[in-house]
Amino acid sequence: MILQVTSVKYLHDYQLWLRFNDDSEGIVDLVGELWGTVFEPLKDLTLFSQVKLDKELATVSWPNGVMG
Repeated sequence: MILQVTSVKYLHDYQLWLRFNDDSEGIVDLVGELWGTVFEPLKDLTLFSQVKLDKELATVSWPNGVMG
């Protein structure tokens, strides 16, 4: 089974709560992962906190087009 994100919630700082299609869930802290040209803008917590689920691709996404 390929895991797909089915739900996402912003918690605080750079932490997200994720649920997957196998009903597993957990918290991921992305503070150390936001480097490089594409992810650098997500260091702005105002933008980072706007995370959404892209249902078509079953992954997380942000308004600036970044997907995780």
